[in-house]
Amino acid sequence: MTRSLVGLSPAIFVAALLSTGALAADLKVTWEATGFDAPESVIFDKDKGFIYVSNINGEANEADGNGYLSKLSASGEVLDKQWVTGLNAPKGMALHDGRLYVSDINRLVAIDTSSGEVAATYDAPDAKFLNDVTADEDGRVFVSDMVANSIYVLENGSFDVWLHDDALANPNGLLAEGNRLVVGSWGVMAEDFSTEVPGHLKAIAYDTKTISDIGSGQPIGNLDGVEADGKGGYLVTDWMAGGL
Repeated sequence: MTRSLVGLSPAIFVAALLSTGALAADLKVTWEATGFDAPESVIFDKDKGFIYVSNINGEANEADGNGYLSKLSASGEVLDKQWVTGLNAPKGMALHDGRLYVSDINRLVAIDTSSGEVAATYDAPDAKFLNDVTADEDGRVFVSDMVANSIYVLENGSFDVWLHDDALANPNGLLAEGNRLVVGSWGVMAEDFSTEVPGHLKAIAYDTKTISDIGSGQPIGNLDGVEADGKGGYLVTDWMAGGL
């Protein structure tokens, strides 16, 4: 399982990619866990062997206190459905140094993975819709603000806007790499999240904050989760189309 590669359904599927051609593949379900409440993202804690799931459990932008995190075993057994409660609409997650960082509308919440307790909360009062989260090797935590065309960073205890640029085209998925941040763009969207031109993958250089296209720059979809495939490419979800 990888970060942000599930959609808003009450079930989580673990699937294997079966290649059927150079540009096509099939998914075969390995196991399925059900009973969640609008699960948005999934992340595997390889150090502890657990899977964490963020559940919005309500409106995606409503501070209702209904959101929670679930904890599963690596084989899909639900160990604690409401492992962490009191969140609003938790979405993206990232792990670093024993902490699970979770975006929650206009704040970033840090969870101690050993205790399941909230270790810290970092407010971003001007944020519109904090979404995906990723951490680099140095422990910087990046968070996309999909609606505000911004990316925040938590560094040295401060949580501030790292980059604001309309060229981000409503950034959703994030993936920290060696010298750059990979961004899954949703595409310039209307109020109902629809797009005339879907998004594609972009990269931001850490040192210059220069934004460039990955690949041809042609529209791919309304991109959500982004993960490296280990072969020089990426696995990316298209939220609207429900595809990987």
